[in-house]
Amino acid sequence: MIDLTVFPDELERTVERARERNIIIPTFAEMKDPSLIPDKIKQELSKIGLWDITSRNLFRITWKNEPVEFGGGYDGVNYMELPKSLTGVDARIIALVGKWFPTGSHKVGATFGCLVPRLVTGQFDPTKDRAVWPSTGNYCRGGAYDATILSCTSIAILPEEMSRERFDWLAKVAGEVIATPGCESNVKEIFDKSWELTETRDDVVVFNQFDEFGNHLFHYDVTGKAMEEVLEKELRPQDTYRGVCLTTGSAGTLGCGDYMKELFPTSKVIAGEALQCPTLLFNGYGGHRIEGIGDKHVPWIHNVRNTDMIIDIDDNLVVNLARLFNEPAGRKYLASKGVPEKLIQKLDLLGFSSLANMAMAIKFAKYYELGEDDVVLTIWTDSMELYESRLKESHEEFGEYSEKDAAADYARWILGLTTDHLEELTYVSRRRVHNLKYFTWVEQQGKTYEEIMDQWYDPNYWDDIHKQVADMDALIEDFNARVGLI
Repeated sequence: MIDLTVFPDELERTVERARERNIIIPTFAEMKDPSLIPDKIKQELSKIGLWDITSRNLFRITWKNEPVEFGGGYDGVNYMELPKSLTGVDARIIALVGKWFPTGSHKVGATFGCLVPRLVTGQFDPTKDRAVWPSTGNYCRGGAYDATILSCTSIAILPEEMSRERFDWLAKVAGEVIATPGCESNVKEIFDKSWELTETRDDVVVFNQFDEFGNHLFHYDVTGKAMEEVLEKELRPQDTYRGVCLTTGSAGTLGCGDYMKELFPTSKVIAGEALQCPTLLFNGYGGHRIEGIGDKHVPWIHNVRNTDMIIDIDDNLVVNLARLFNEPAGRKYLASKGVPEKLIQKLDLLGFSSLANMAMAIKFAKYYELGEDDVVLTIWTDSMELYESRLKESHEEFGEYSEKDAAADYARWILGLTTDHLEELTYVSRRRVHNLKYFTWVEQQGKTYEEIMDQWYDPNYWDDIHKQVADMDALIEDFNARVGLI
């Protein structure tokens, strides 16, 4: 359960800070349905850029932003469907698009779900506390952004080998940026730094994306509802929704799979990771280049009982498809294969983990021999806007990208995808994956044996967390009323 205990003195200071800084906090209901947002706030947003550092952009933490960089209002869920000419499979692959969140990634929603409950209960006092965001990708960016516009000081922690864009942007937004040793899969190092800060400073509060249930809850409630609305619009009478494919990362986004299984009990939840670090598949380890998905452990907030399949993706696929989708020669080749020009111009909406999600959906469709009446969902978590330095590195290492390169990458990394490096989970294999949590969370990070058992055996464990949305909205509404700005 998310702790919603109220601390009156600290809460009063937080209310006063919000009043001084003109801060109004959206409810989960408003993030799902922006028509509920007051007209006054919508008018203010018409003069604000999507990435602007202003508290009103809290009301752009939604899948329904108008896809423009400045002054946008709200529309339906941002999503796109990939045709067979691109995927090579008959199944309908539909993806929610994350670029149109502030910071260009849906992680601002996950971090909102972690920070706001502490603010509206007084558990985090912005007049003295610092928010620590340990991350392997966009989570610390989302955390630093949300903290700043909520008038909180933040500390971002991420591996030193992450893309240059992340560090350059964080330097402008976060109060402090700490680079830990290693690459994408060096998660323990960021955990160790978080513990060091906790033990040596009395002004830090750690928001660990891998064990913060607010991360899971945002995606269960807001992302899950967005997926439901997409299916309401796209499912034809003959269609069947089959499942959602997502790389694990912190496992927060997989929360939408819990929501979708409640609506479609026979649908599947597919968790992905890098083949170069096959923790879920083989209890393995290693470094890789798919930024945004954490490794070498199973996140505490991963509901493994609801996971039906594991798919591992070669990180060479991601690096090469990034060039195919974004280099002029690659786009020209895709056009020659019948991919619609309108879609080709939008392929930069897929960042690194998004490319892995696409590949997972293709492998899932091939494994179950899905046809043209089957629908698979996934998410483009961020866009290539955050990985331009990686394309430059590819140029420096491999040279110019030719039509011959494009043909090879299309044949190998899309049409040539097979059903290797995956596992359809049984009860026993699910339990194997769940048991891996013990070594990270109970032995190292202070979780209890009783709770890890409850996660598996208590039928109400996850449901009780999901029911907290109503309690959180009530606390947010009370907070806004006390601030008195609406």
